[in-house]
Amino acid sequence: MVIKMKVKVFDESHEKDLETKINEFLNKIEGEVIDIKFETAIMAMGEEQIYCFSAMIIYQ
Repeated sequence: MVIKMKVKVFDESHEKDLETKINEFLNKIEGEVIDIKFETAIMAMGEEQIYCFSAMIIYQ
């Protein structure tokens, strides 16, 4: 039996947007979630700060 794993990557500039997108995705998939990886990055441009909230869902 071959188990095919898949990944879905999300990238949003606000954590609530990321949360919404992930929850929408999780409600639609038929398979099992194997793992979720989460990362936050920040970059400063002058006085402006840019945030990047990303997640990778590994599922089958």
